[in-house]
Amino acid sequence: MVKKQPERPVLITNAARSQEDQLRSRQIRYVTMMGIRSLCLILGAILISVQPPLLPLWLILCVAGMVILPWLAVMIANDRPPKSRANPAAPQPQQHTPTVLEQRSDEEIKHRTIDVEP
Repeated sequence: MVKKQPERPVLITNAARSQEDQLRSRQIRYVTMMGIRSLCLILGAILISVQPPLLPLWLILCVAGMVILPWLAVMIANDRPPKSRANPAAPQPQQHTPTVLEQRSDEEIKHRTIDVEP
């Protein structure tokens, strides 16, 4: 008897992906790009030993991959989806603008004053 894989549920909301989901996908992209960088290093070593035609061109491509991919991997791994106005990361504090200056009596001010010396 063959078991069927459950189908993925249909997305019925426009909610953003969870932080864990975003982090996991960025980690996968980073590891993939660094794996490609490692392959460029191994390929460069193999090309030097085999000495194919147009060796300098192949080596330049491998070196470019080894130099550019780490930078791109970090940039892409640190990239997050932009925050939208509809779903901000944190609630924005409301600014309080007093319309009338409040006057305090001397007694109220004494109660608020913190004196260091007894």
